[in-house]
Amino acid sequence: MKFTETKFKGAFIIDLDRKSDRRGFFARTFCMNEFIEHGLKPTVAQCNLSFNYQKGTLRGMHYQIAPATENKLIRCTQGAIYDVIVDMCPDSPTYLSHLGVELSAENRRALYVPAMFAHGYQTLTPETEVVYQVSEFYTPGYERGLRYDDPALDIEWPLPVSEISEKDATWRLLFETVTVGV
Repeated sequence: MKFTETKFKGAFIIDLDRKSDRRGFFARTFCMNEFIEHGLKPTVAQCNLSFNYQKGTLRGMHYQIAPATENKLIRCTQGAIYDVIVDMCPDSPTYLSHLGVELSAENRRALYVPAMFAHGYQTLTPETEVVYQVSEFYTPGYERGLRYDDPALDIEWPLPVSEISEKDATWRLLFETVTVGV
């Protein structure tokens, strides 16, 4: 595997190191030792699969807080996605900054998402499939989310949103104020 650290400490784009011959190629997609060598946590508590019918479907932006923070390894196995992470670590110099990466069945690239980074993606093709390896069990009481269209984040999604869950569409804005009647 080829690990390329992003502008975020601990977030890596992982490309395959293909061994090709006339049959095709072989490549490792996960190795505990290589993850440890790069300072990544190799724990896998769950593997999840997401299938999306329509181009433009948006899922996210999700993360979990302590004590259930989770690292994720995201890979698109069919179709293509625009995958986005947002740094939610308040003490980080890149707090609330984001990064977008195209993951596709064609480029076979993966994104390692560290704990306390919100994660979401938009499908670029119909019938898109995404595999998540997650370090912690899904814990609803610790789940948090960001609005995909929050002006404080200024994420430029490549397509208009064709589908989104009600939960993902209604997360509160980061700097939303509550007004009290006078």
